[in-house]
Amino acid sequence: MYKKLIRPLLFAFSAERAHNIVVAALRIAGVIPGMHRLFRRLWAVEHPSLEREVFGLRFRNPVGAAAGIDRNGEIFRELSAAGFGFVEVGTVTPRPEAGNPRPRMFRLPQDLALVNRSGRVNKGLERVIENLRHDHGDMVLGCNIGKNSVTPPENAAADYLKCFRRLYRLVDYFTVNISGNAAAHEFAPRTREQITAILEPLFDFRRGQDLYRPVLLKISPDMTDEEIDMVSDIMIQTPLDGIVAVNATASRDGLKSSRRDIAACGIGTLSGAPLTARAVEVVRRICRRSGGAYPVIATGGIMSPADVRAMFAAGASLVQLHTALVYEGPRIISDICSDLAADAAPSDTKTE
Repeated sequence: MYKKLIRPLLFAFSAERAHNIVVAALRIAGVIPGMHRLFRRLWAVEHPSLEREVFGLRFRNPVGAAAGIDRNGEIFRELSAAGFGFVEVGTVTPRPEAGNPRPRMFRLPQDLALVNRSGRVNKGLERVIENLRHDHGDMVLGCNIGKNSVTPPENAAADYLKCFRRLYRLVDYFTVNISGNAAAHEFAPRTREQITAILEPLFDFRRGQDLYRPVLLKISPDMTDEEIDMVSDIMIQTPLDGIVAVNATASRDGLKSSRRDIAACGIGTLSGAPLTARAVEVVRRICRRSGGAYPVIATGGIMSPADVRAMFAAGASLVQLHTALVYEGPRIISDICSDLAADAAPSDTKTE
């Protein structure tokens, strides 16, 4: 039904308008009695073999909703009811971000890809806190945090720390997003010193708390192999709990779309199927460097159950979807979970 009816309707709108329509529809659905139960019946797959325990948290399945879907913590309950094992809200910044001028999101259907130059669009920390104050039950809820575009690099750590402190008791884990706003030519930290300057205040604050919140770092696929090794070493040598690999890419290599369609997208980062091979490569490199001792959440280019298998074979502990939802709809969640459950032998043990 999604591909024959809903997707054509959504694709009649711009990519950003379609996203906003879906968010609004899910918010409305969330207040209608019985809709969460219907979502679970339609898409959620439950099986003991799907459960995972990663960085001390229990996940009912390893398939999560990536940051960028629920930017403001408005629909995480609905996403959970639709079958996701965890949801990562954000990217959240201290002050609201309007983002770059429109149009700023584009589809490349021939490549099953999206190009995005929105920036870190969100309603700001205070609004997200309001949305997350209600108990989220037994679902795992993460938060992707970033700095405001107008914050100079030397003050970036303060933005991350503010989000971290205020949201600490409202979510289960944090992802530190160090990607810059490419369309605004924003600085992105790439050296060990720049990255640890952001992370260390978070670790210091966490040491004084009675609750432990895992901290992960989300990295770009456009990092060199040497930079990926450096980030892996930061994970090994500091209290960093894991890595989310990878964000979207600035590359346009190997696309099937016409030059005209690609040029119409302009500057921005690309997500979807063209990213799969590089994302698997980065996940494998991190896991080899760390000896498989640290969790990696694989995201970027995951469009099918086969892509999920490839990520787990490379060493990933969990996966996240984003662009796949645009092209495949919510059925992709149940397809992946059903596939994983079917693959599981009775003697399988839960993945750590």
